[in-house]
Amino acid sequence: MCRIAGIIDHQANISQLRKEVKAMCDIMAHGGPDGEGYCSDEANGLAFGHRRLALIDLSSNGHQPMSYNSDHLTITFNGEIYNFLELKKDLVEAGFDFSSHSDTEVILAAYHHWGVASFNLLKGMFAFGLYDQLKNKTFLVRDPSGIKPLHYYNESGKLVFASEVKAFKKANILLSELPEWKVYFLAFGHIPEPYTTLAEVKMLQKGSYLCWNHESHQAEIKHYHRQNLIPYIKDFEVAKQCLRDTLKRAVKRHLISDSPIGVFLSGGIDSSLITLMADETINETSDQQTLKTLSVNFTEQEFSEQPYQKLIADQTNSNHSEYLINQSIFNQYLPVALSGMDQPTIDGINSWFVNYFAKAKGLKAVLSGIGGDELFGGYPSFKRMRMVRYLAKLPQFILKKGILFRKAALKRSYYLSYRNTTGKYLFLRGIYTPDEIAEILNLSINKIDDVLTTMTISEVPAHLSPIEEAGWLESNLYMQNQLLHDTDAMSMQHGVEVRLPFLDQDLIQLLNYTSPDIKYQLQKPKGFMVDAFMSILPEAIWNRRKMGFTFPFQRWLRRNEFFLRGISDDSPKIARLKADFINGDLHWAKAITLFLMEDLKWKA
Repeated sequence: MCRIAGIIDHQANISQLRKEVKAMCDIMAHGGPDGEGYCSDEANGLAFGHRRLALIDLSSNGHQPMSYNSDHLTITFNGEIYNFLELKKDLVEAGFDFSSHSDTEVILAAYHHWGVASFNLLKGMFAFGLYDQLKNKTFLVRDPSGIKPLHYYNESGKLVFASEVKAFKKANILLSELPEWKVYFLAFGHIPEPYTTLAEVKMLQKGSYLCWNHESHQAEIKHYHRQNLIPYIKDFEVAKQCLRDTLKRAVKRHLISDSPIGVFLSGGIDSSLITLMADETINETSDQQTLKTLSVNFTEQEFSEQPYQKLIADQTNSNHSEYLINQSIFNQYLPVALSGMDQPTIDGINSWFVNYFAKAKGLKAVLSGIGGDELFGGYPSFKRMRMVRYLAKLPQFILKKGILFRKAALKRSYYLSYRNTTGKYLFLRGIYTPDEIAEILNLSINKIDDVLTTMTISEVPAHLSPIEEAGWLESNLYMQNQLLHDTDAMSMQHGVEVRLPFLDQDLIQLLNYTSPDIKYQLQKPKGFMVDAFMSILPEAIWNRRKMGFTFPFQRWLRRNEFFLRGISDDSPKIARLKADFINGDLHWAKAITLFLMEDLKWKA
């Protein structure tokens, strides 16, 4: 896990490009505290930069940017390749030599051997820039699950890329604020891909690569990720065994590290299972290691899952650390957490705190249970999607009347009048409704409708069943745009790598070809997963009301003077919303959007 940046501009002075790339990397130094490196090619006006967080091959042999094949291939890489040892074995048998133990060198050798087809062979989380001097091309590549971010600027024959949006402001390029970003943020609670707050900076689509031709100075984006087509698994016992075997391999892969690694243990089903399987793996492979786990709790008992955390920690006999957050600690660090955001979001504060404590425990990498709810039906949307489809068939004029309701869930029925994926998602998870957004931004509701109905966003495949559609929305919109982005941005503020075994590509492929009737058993929470691991997962963990990992934001933010001062009183509408929040009549997520919306750091 690192931070990367690069500029390609054939008309620019190479020393100036190196200075700009260094400035881009410097502003992202928190994500790569263990070293920095730069390289350039004057002939093509190319400069690459890298900030290193060393986890595999801690020696100087893992230094980046890294070159290969007599320096004809150069890479700056962020992420982890979990199957690099298997790929390396194949490449050694094919006659390739290696000078390091790093996964970075394997990417270069794999590309040299298989070309762009190698991208689909990589299993892990990754974003990299790869310069092929012989073919005179540069590739920007992002992993199939979109775990690692890769932003790019492609204007006027110039290509700029970086792990974080803030880095682009250090390059000598013309940037402007995206006019629609506040509409997106007030509706979604985040900026959905491919958009950012900057009009000229976009996120590269997951499972894709951008190919830059150094002769034509043009870019082409292609989707490289392909899954093998196999029949559905319809036998329940076979499916359970496949899930057990595949998740076990995934956890084992994700534990590969030459630096201290642990597990976030919230006490829910997902993190508990990952903890149990990680402990099992460590016990099988090492006589000396003890699993390291950490949990965060609150003085407010209604938010605490401490008894469940203790149950799993005791069962694994792990080296467990528990951290308690109260109002005072929250107040102390909230300004720092908010300043760490790379893009506005309602959901990054909790990630900042848990990674702060992971670093305090001395960990450089942690496993997380993100993905379990999306893959196994853990959200209310899985039960609501059939109703959503029925409602969406109502005449548009009736759905638009929903805006007249006072209750937020009913007001959001207006979104279903859009008749598209955006509308369904915002009905389920929207923050403000179009009339509220229009009043906050002093725009017409027709303008808000136009922005949200014409935005570029992937559409749900038409053949999906209601429950599969819910899974698609939660994975490709909520998890993709909010959870993964926030986890990466906030963990990197502390130089901590978060690994996600549930997003292992072999596991995702297995679940894609497991019958929905098996995969989504909703009689009990995440029934398929629970049934498969019933022998190790205590009933007390799964047979209870889902809490989710959240902070007492409603209480703490209302008592936080820094936060309240940050919400403007200039607009009558915002002043009323602020008063509602102080009185307990406005949800904390809506208050956070008001606070972040006016932050000057989003400006170009």
